[in-house]
Amino acid sequence: MRYALLINEHPGATDHLDADAQAAVSAEYVALRDDERVVGGERLAPVETATTLRLTDGRLHLVDGPFADTKEHFGGFYLVEAPDLDSALELAGRIPAVRFGGSVEVRALDHP
Repeated sequence: MRYALLINEHPGATDHLDADAQAAVSAEYVALRDDERVVGGERLAPVETATTLRLTDGRLHLVDGPFADTKEHFGGFYLVEAPDLDSALELAGRIPAVRFGGSVEVRALDHP
């Protein structure tokens, strides 16, 4: 079964860490990417680079940045092939963003 692990981060959550600790956190993300169950994934550019598209009264409107003002920002994802939800949750629990006040939404892919 395929699952998306949607990573929501608190901006600046690791800014207080020294360079070695930040490198260690980055290494954790790389180790996850190298797990055999991970079949894809990406880190998103900073939220300030986002453009939101909305349809209002039949007209498209573009807004710089994310539409919702939230404490967490969608920072990236992993696409995993796991035998069951427990296996996907084990991977999600290893994502550093969780330790730094963020969250990971684990969602099964919907295949027809």
